[in-house]
Amino acid sequence: MRKVLEKVERRLGEKLFLKGEHCAGTKCAVVRRNYPPGIHGQKKKGRRGKSEYSQLLREKQKVRFSYGLGDKDIERYSKKASERSGLFEDEFIKMIESRLDNVVWRFGFAVSRRAARMMVNHGHITVNGKIVSIPSYQLKKGDAVAVKDASLASFLFTDLDTRFKKLEMPHWLSLDKTKKTGTLLSRPGAEDLQENFEFSKIKEYYSR
Repeated sequence: MRKVLEKVERRLGEKLFLKGEHCAGTKCAVVRRNYPPGIHGQKKKGRRGKSEYSQLLREKQKVRFSYGLGDKDIERYSKKASERSGLFEDEFIKMIESRLDNVVWRFGFAVSRRAARMMVNHGHITVNGKIVSIPSYQLKKGDAVAVKDASLASFLFTDLDTRFKKLEMPHWLSLDKTKKTGTLLSRPGAEDLQENFEFSKIKEYYSR
């Protein structure tokens, strides 16, 4: 799976941290081989993302793989964001960032969104004291997310304190590192993300 994820990042030409901290340093595949995979990869490097369609597709794929979403998921979120009265980017971000699996990753309970999704599926995470096993579950302001008490002894969470030391918590989340419980203070908008995504291109992609 690691090699597959590396190829995805190399094809898109950006660090997406699909493998968590593995891509934080010089060992990252995008740093070592900054060109698309395949025998003709180096020849394609200069042609990456030239057409309008390829740029729209690239932004959609970046979001798809970064958040671990399917094409139908992105299309559904795009449609809902377009139907709402707010700015498309803000509405789209609110939905994908308020997903339970994403927030579990933001809190540092998991090393990647992919790992967070597995944790949620396996019943390790609670919302307001109740187990929720749906990764796409939409959190609301004030919801408390925690690791189930019985799961804290699992190898999945033995290094939580070490992870927390490296964690930079977004202002829209609050984490009690002692109780291993986080709270959603608000739902974020476009100005709250540091990642380099052009969400408006997703709307353009599905408006073609």
